[in-house]
Amino acid sequence: MKPAKTPGSPGASSGSGDFLPTSRAEMEARGWDQADIVFVSGDAYVDHPSFAAALLGRWLEAHGFRVAILAQPDWQSADAWRALGPPRLFYAVSAGNMDSMINHYTANRKRRGADAYSPGGRIDRRPDRASVVYTQRCREAFKGVPVVTGGVEASLRRVAHYDYWSDKVRPSHLVNSKADLLAFGMGEHTILEIARRLDAGEDASALRDLRGVAYLLGAKGELPDHSFRDAPEEDEKDVVLPGYEEVLADKRAFAVATRQVHRETNPGNAQRLIQAHGDRRVVINPPALPVETAELDRLHELPYARAPHPSYEEKIPAWQTIADSVQIMRGCFGGCTFCSITLHQGRRIQSRSEGSVLRELEAVAARPGFKGHVSDIGGPTANMYRMRCTRPEIEARCRRLSCVHPKVCKLMGTDHTPLRDLMRKSRGLAGIKKVNVASGIRMDLAADDPAYLEELATHHVGGHLKVAPEHASEKVLEKMKKPGGDSFDRFAAGFRAASERAGKEQYLVPYFIASHPGSGLEEMIELALYLKKNGYRPRQVQDFIPAPMDLATCMYYTGLDPETLEPVESARTASERGLQRALLQYWEPANHATVKRALERAGRRDLIGDGPGCLIPARAPVIRDSGPAAGSSRGNEPGYRGPARRRRRGTGPASRD
Repeated sequence: MKPAKTPGSPGASSGSGDFLPTSRAEMEARGWDQADIVFVSGDAYVDHPSFAAALLGRWLEAHGFRVAILAQPDWQSADAWRALGPPRLFYAVSAGNMDSMINHYTANRKRRGADAYSPGGRIDRRPDRASVVYTQRCREAFKGVPVVTGGVEASLRRVAHYDYWSDKVRPSHLVNSKADLLAFGMGEHTILEIARRLDAGEDASALRDLRGVAYLLGAKGELPDHSFRDAPEEDEKDVVLPGYEEVLADKRAFAVATRQVHRETNPGNAQRLIQAHGDRRVVINPPALPVETAELDRLHELPYARAPHPSYEEKIPAWQTIADSVQIMRGCFGGCTFCSITLHQGRRIQSRSEGSVLRELEAVAARPGFKGHVSDIGGPTANMYRMRCTRPEIEARCRRLSCVHPKVCKLMGTDHTPLRDLMRKSRGLAGIKKVNVASGIRMDLAADDPAYLEELATHHVGGHLKVAPEHASEKVLEKMKKPGGDSFDRFAAGFRAASERAGKEQYLVPYFIASHPGSGLEEMIELALYLKKNGYRPRQVQDFIPAPMDLATCMYYTGLDPETLEPVESARTASERGLQRALLQYWEPANHATVKRALERAGRRDLIGDGPGCLIPARAPVIRDSGPAAGSSRGNEPGYRGPARRRRRGTGPASRD
């Protein structure tokens, strides 16, 4: 059955704010006998732009398509799929806002106790490798219906990749899922074009010319002609990656493939990638073009219900975290090697207009129960709003993986003025008492703008501000593509001075990573001594988790830096990782024996004793039950006098955590 409105016609949404249907009964209540597109998601359905299924679903609805949501279906059989009925055009499958394996397992490969995207935080509402399982159920339920996979999990597995949880190289997601198409990246342009062309009667195989898609080509399949650029004089050419069997057998080949993939991520100059898997080929087209401000505004101002679906009786933790926050931008030009944001959201910052953000803040303030405190205005990096390369023609052909490492590019516009203006206007809106910034801050940029630091410290910090120096060793920071340790010191000094001028007692909550590639015991001892010298006792500690496709993951698996092919050491065993984590919290009585073992192994017995320069006393202290265990959600620095509030993660759908 055709949609009630002509597909592709803007404004076709009812604008009622009703939820998208999640069941046959809800579809029939709308007078539908069939949906055009069914989103299958590993997350609970929260109708809010920070949740991918809602954002893309509303986007398609606004263009005249009938969209249903199959949220966290029972994957043990295809019954839930059959009950909803087949979509007329295609299934859109995603594991959810998070990779299902990172969602389920800690850095020590232990099962987590909760899932923030499930009602009641229950951990059993989605399978491992959910996007593959869901795709298989789509095929089982209704053969012949096209299946398009996407989201973070599928995007970061579009090529042969190292899988930390099985400790082996796995083939492209397309091989195991057998999806017709894999839409990587944020996906608004791509999914709308897929819907329009399937609606026009084209076969799924004809859509292989789209930007932002990957597909599996059979042994007898022919590569289609392609032209992805506006400049016809620039020759198109394919980049052939080392094949699956080659990267499986040769770690150097894996590193070379990783380097090639990361060099082809700029939509302005990216080439098509091809990777053989046996007698088949995975073909990856250049990324979709970034959305412009007007489109991003429209995406965020669609008629969301701005709440979880009413069928849920338990609270959804991720919703509780972002309910009173507003996302102002997406993307990140930091290029940190351990982070997937740039790979998924893009390096170019895509910002909303000031007016659109203020309108959403007014909508937040009008919500029943709102108490006047906006928890966050930010995104992947809170202070990159409206920052762009000042030379678009150079930006379009740049292959630099980070615009701020090893130093800030002279062409990058880093003016905080638009953000400062937005911050001032946000806190002046009726019904709003306080607007916090809880997303991460790029400290090197902030430290260079005293006016921004003043605005931030005076008006937008709720007592504690999270920052991510990550390490103190210059060697490790270089492998992370993070600024040098002096950058954090400059930022911290500026923040403290601004807080003092504002007459506020405020503290930084620094995040550090243990066991990152390049970090051995010597580097972790260097970090521990830095923490002691500066009086930091971080309670939120991250163990490095090798996520698929990241540069740091390549270093961890291959022992090579993919950009230089030089050796990089990594802590690989649970014992080695445990020593590094303990050094981050060397003062904890429970860590005494482990820290002592680490210091002895490193030949640093001089740091064991009762002198002022020692990390731990010679004798193990008595362990008393005096408060939260190490690793709990507290943080402190010099002068800290009380427990920190639970820190909120970034507001974006692919947050750094």
